[in-house]
Amino acid sequence: MTRILDLIAGARPNFMKLAPVVRTLVADGRLPFRIVHTGQHYDPSMTDVFFEELGIPAPDVHLEVGSGSHGAQTARILERYEAHLLERGAAAAVVFGDVNSTVACALAAVKLGVPVVHVEAGLRSFDRTMPEEINRILTDAIGDLLLVSEPSGVTNLKAEGVSESKIRLVGNVMIDTLMTQLPVARARAMPERLGLNGRRYGFVTLHRPSNVDQPETLGPLLRLLHELAQKLPLVFAIHPRTVAAAGRMGLASLVSEGQKDLICLGPQPYLDTLSLVSGAAVVLTDSGGLQEESSVLGVPCLTLRENTERPITVSLGTSRLVGNDAERIRAAFEDVLQRKWPAGQPIPLWDGHAGTRIVDALASLNGRSHAT
Repeated sequence: MTRILDLIAGARPNFMKLAPVVRTLVADGRLPFRIVHTGQHYDPSMTDVFFEELGIPAPDVHLEVGSGSHGAQTARILERYEAHLLERGAAAAVVFGDVNSTVACALAAVKLGVPVVHVEAGLRSFDRTMPEEINRILTDAIGDLLLVSEPSGVTNLKAEGVSESKIRLVGNVMIDTLMTQLPVARARAMPERLGLNGRRYGFVTLHRPSNVDQPETLGPLLRLLHELAQKLPLVFAIHPRTVAAAGRMGLASLVSEGQKDLICLGPQPYLDTLSLVSGAAVVLTDSGGLQEESSVLGVPCLTLRENTERPITVSLGTSRLVGNDAERIRAAFEDVLQRKWPAGQPIPLWDGHAGTRIVDALASLNGRSHAT
């Protein structure tokens, strides 16, 4: 059986978490590895550019699963990753985050006796209507080594009966990428390229089903963004899912390009996104990763959700949960305009060295049996 680690990524957030681990593994030299790209995100604007920007080697394996319903996509990933393992084996399957690729590859691995390592384990929103919550719970239940980004994750796993021997608090590997890439991102001067030229502005993303799947929710949210943009220009990086939903609902005019104050863009490469976030006066988002990044950057974050699996971004960071309620969003937005937002505090182990701690944990797994 091969002793090569499989590092598995399928969606945009996975690549940002994988990059520091790859860099550390290359520098460390102890553990051979290969990159497995499931193809869950198959749009080049959402994936391929990340490999170039983040200096990630081209994938050694591409499963090319493409889009589909949760069930169909998860099944294809499981089937194709299982076939890969049967042909090549692996020392361990290292999965990241909470996407369908995470749970599907973990399940394929555990059924074949291949140890599963979950990076960003233990996060819980306690909202099982979120597909990501199901993926997190199931992956942690079958994982052999659970690498946690914040203390709440340790608490959650212990409450679920997970043995302490499986848990390591390693910090947030996405912040490693942020700190490495921030100077390069700022040099791209995206606000200036968009004509903002020193003006205060906000940055917006919106993609979760709870916000975009129903016209009675998406329509008022888009109209509210136009309203807020009259007070502060907003740059809206629009996810393909949101564009498609707006089109189906007759709301396409609200997300069209060429508008003055709500600047609508397609999905942005990571460095351009980081350039915009780092210079923003406020972020409005339902993205977990942007909650983390804005907290480290000290940028106020209006989190357009009723819950978060990253509570430390609320207790120590700069995030405030506002849901999709217009009055709560307006009130929080006004606090930003009036500069009444509390400054965030440093978050333990979000220090740019999580990749090193992860590789040390992977080295400790070497030689352990699946039953450990």
